[in-house]
Amino acid sequence: MKAAIAFLVLLVPFAAQGQLLKCTAKDGRVEYATQCPPGSQEQETGIKSTREGPSGSGAAAPQQKSIAEREAEFRKRQMEAQDARQKDEKKTAEDEQRRANCEQAQTYLKSLQEGQRISRIDPKTYERVFLEDPDRPAEVARAQRAVDSNCK
Repeated sequence: MKAAIAFLVLLVPFAAQGQLLKCTAKDGRVEYATQCPPGSQEQETGIKSTREGPSGSGAAAPQQKSIAEREAEFRKRQMEAQDARQKDEKKTAEDEQRRANCEQAQTYLKSLQEGQRISRIDPKTYERVFLEDPDRPAEVARAQRAVDSNCK
């Protein structure tokens, strides 16, 4: 008798491994079991229960990463996010500078085309010098090039 009980105790772990079946009775009631009762239709679910755990494939579960590895990955993600933010900020600043230069070049070109008086400070004498009419077409061409290069 003791041998029979010992044999059954040894078989219990193997009984835990099995196929889960979907059992549909004639009245439409659905049950899930390892063996379907008589008079019910059985259908395989593809779910297998094993002793190894939730993976069910029998393969060893992937090793959990250590705290140091997870911390290193976290810091790496933080650095990548910070780099991306800095790139975005730099691009935004460059776009803003380009827009301001374009606006300034367009305003200067418009004032030249309307015939407004344009003055500059002479770097040698520090006196105000006005743009003469013969020099205006060359200055308009230069201003147009500035608009073309800044307003892309």
